[in-house]
Amino acid sequence: MEFELQKRLQYPYVWGRKQNNLWDNYTNFIYTTKTWEALMPQMATILEKHKLNKRDLFNYTINRWYNFWSATAVEHIFTSLPEVNPSKNPKNRLVDFTIHNIPFDHKTTVFPKQFKKPLTYAKKNEEELIAWLYDNQSTQQRHHLKNRLFILVFDEHGEHWKLKANLSLLKSEVEKYVSNFNPNKLHSLTFADNSQALSAIIWVTK
Repeated sequence: MEFELQKRLQYPYVWGRKQNNLWDNYTNFIYTTKTWEALMPQMATILEKHKLNKRDLFNYTINRWYNFWSATAVEHIFTSLPEVNPSKNPKNRLVDFTIHNIPFDHKTTVFPKQFKKPLTYAKKNEEELIAWLYDNQSTQQRHHLKNRLFILVFDEHGEHWKLKANLSLLKSEVEKYVSNFNPNKLHSLTFADNSQALSAIIWVTK
């Protein structure tokens, strides 16, 4: 999958429009399309059917495809480890797997420039960044306030998103985190509705 994901890197990371449920429905074929080349004829079909802007559909499709298959690969990295068990219900959007019987959803995310604080500060103040991520990300279908592991990618040249295709590096950092997993080091957050969650950041930097 790493080879397929890297084919996306030749194009700028531009959405062209805010992600929304309508355009998600247009592009839901990404869930069953593993190869880059197979995306093209499916996009052509959708363009003809719905009379959409070609560039808008291209950008939207390749970004969703890239993010989904990177996340799928990362989940497989987790669940291939002996300390990790996959969710008994694969359709459970709140739990991808358990580590030492603690349930987690996972999300690979780029270092957010909107956080407006440098990497050195974020690493020393993880709980502040985690709270910001809960408040500001995944506002669509995957939004929730349950346990989550954030795999946070940071590239010193500013192209953070490209690290989502570096599955070898992601695998190395995930394995390191899981082998040293300590539930006492998880951050415990309490939200406005008094719900609580456990969370952590796995840093992937290059």
